[in-house]
Amino acid sequence: MSDQEYFGLFSPETKKPSDDSGEEATARRPLAVRMRPRNLGEVMGHENLLGEGSLLPKLIAADTFGSLLFYGPPGCGKTTLAEVIAHETGSRCVRLNAVLSNVAELRDVLRLARHRPEDRTILFIDEIHRFNKAQQDLLLPDVEAGNVRLIGATTHNPGFYVIPPLLSRSHLFRLEPLPEDAVVKVLAKALTDIERGLGATKCTASEDVLRGLAKLCDGDLRRALNALETLALSQPTGSVINEEELEAFARERRIRYDADEDEHYDTISAFIKSVRGSDPDAALYWLAKMLEGGEDPRFIARRLIILASEDIGLADSRALPLATATLQAVDFVGMPEAQLSLSHCTLFLALCPKSNSATEAIGRAKRALKENSVQPVPLWLRDAHTKLNKKMGHGAGYLYSHEFPEAISGQEYLESPLELYIPKQNGAEASLAERLAHYRALKKERKS
Repeated sequence: MSDQEYFGLFSPETKKPSDDSGEEATARRPLAVRMRPRNLGEVMGHENLLGEGSLLPKLIAADTFGSLLFYGPPGCGKTTLAEVIAHETGSRCVRLNAVLSNVAELRDVLRLARHRPEDRTILFIDEIHRFNKAQQDLLLPDVEAGNVRLIGATTHNPGFYVIPPLLSRSHLFRLEPLPEDAVVKVLAKALTDIERGLGATKCTASEDVLRGLAKLCDGDLRRALNALETLALSQPTGSVINEEELEAFARERRIRYDADEDEHYDTISAFIKSVRGSDPDAALYWLAKMLEGGEDPRFIARRLIILASEDIGLADSRALPLATATLQAVDFVGMPEAQLSLSHCTLFLALCPKSNSATEAIGRAKRALKENSVQPVPLWLRDAHTKLNKKMGHGAGYLYSHEFPEAISGQEYLESPLELYIPKQNGAEASLAERLAHYRALKKERKS
C-alpha cells in the first residue's frame, strides 16, 4: 500500500479527487457527511468544550495538543472534531477504524509516520475501544515520542477500555448529545444549502417539524440529518415536509439504549435513585426507557428486590414480598404483559416510606467483626443437644424467653453487647422504634 493510500488530509480543499469523484460522487454521499463542518467556527453545540476560554480551542489554535480522546454517544461530533482539528492545523491525518484494522496495518502506519516527521501526522482511530491491549500497547512508543498525535473516538467509557498508560498520555474530552436547538439550526441550514445540502430539492419544513425531528433523534445529529434527507428525497421537488411525514418516521424510531454499556448502568442508576427519592414519575420514565430499549425485565425486577430491603426495609415490610412476587410474575407471565407488574411494583416502592436502617445495621455488624476480635458464642447460648455438650456447660443458664412477660428475660445474647440496629422514624418503623425502646428498657430492668 502506498503512502498516498495511507496519508491524506481530511480537509476537502486538500483532497485530490479520483477519476470517478466529483460533484456527482459528492452528491451520493450521505447528507450527514456532506454537511460536516469545515472549520471550528461551523461546529454547533458543545459550548462546554468549544466556548470562549475553553481549553480545546486554545490547544487547536496554538497547535500544541498531544493526544486526544473524545468520548460520547453516536452522532455527537467526535469524528467531526477530528476532521476540523486536522484541517485547522494543516496536519496529515490517517484514519483507522478499530473494527477493521489489524496490528500489521497499524505497524505500517506508525512506520510511515516515523519517516515523515515533517507531516506532523495525526492518527485518528474511530471506535478505539475495539483495539485490544496489544494494539494499544503498540501505539505507546510513537505517541510518547511524538511521531504521531493520536485522536481516539469512543462511545464506551475509556476508563474501562483504554489502557492506563495511553489514557494518562491523552487529554480526555466528554461530548454530550447535541442540544435540540443546535440540531434544529443544522437541519434548517441543510434544507437550504444548495452546495452541500438539500437546497436543490426546494423542500421546506416548519421549525416545529424540524424541532420534532430533533427530539426524535436524541441529540444524534448524524441520525437527524440522514432522516431529513430520507424525508426530503421521498417527496416531489418543492414539497413541504409536514407532521404526517414526521409521524411516519417516528413510528420507526428506536430508543438509543446500549444494554451492555454506560447507558445500561446510567439508566438503572437513575431508576433506582428516583424510586429511592420517592419520585414515581421519574421512576416510571426510566423504567419505560429500559423496557423500550430492550433491557432484560428480570434484571429490573432483581434490582427492585434489592431496593426493597436496601432503601425501604422496615419502614414498610410489604415492599420485599411485592418485589419478590414481581420477579415471579415476570418469569411466569413474560413480556409485554409483565411491564404492568413492573410498573405496579415501581409505583408502590416509590411511594413507600424509606428507611436504610437494615443496610446500615448489617454494615455496622460487618465493621464490628472486621475491627474487633470475633466474639465467641456465650456458653448459655451454645447448642446443648448432646450429652458431651451439656457436660461442657453448653446451654447452662439459658433463660427461655417465653417464660417471661413479653418474652423479655433480660439475658444478654453477646458477651460484649453492641448496638447495631438504629431504627428510623419513617413509616411502620416508627412503631418498631417505640417497641425496641420498650424492650431495651425491660431488658435493662430485668437484668439488674
